[in-house]
Amino acid sequence: MENINLKIEGMHCDGCAKRLEKVLNNIEGVKTAKVSFSDKCASIEYTEENVSIEELKEAIVDAGFEVIG
Repeated sequence: MENINLKIEGMHCDGCAKRLEKVLNNIEGVKTAKVSFSDKCASIEYTEENVSIEELKEAIVDAGFEVIG
């Protein structure tokens, strides 16, 4: 199990964070994803055999947000 914290831009409210959290938690290989609007951060626990960091970043962009760094 791997952990990653990604800085997220483009969230305007807690609803955005909850929506992104739902998107991430529905990805095969993601055990848990927590998104904080106030910290502008997504903390993701995942299995790298099932999903890559690039796939996680792509899902965030597809949901309408930007990954910083």
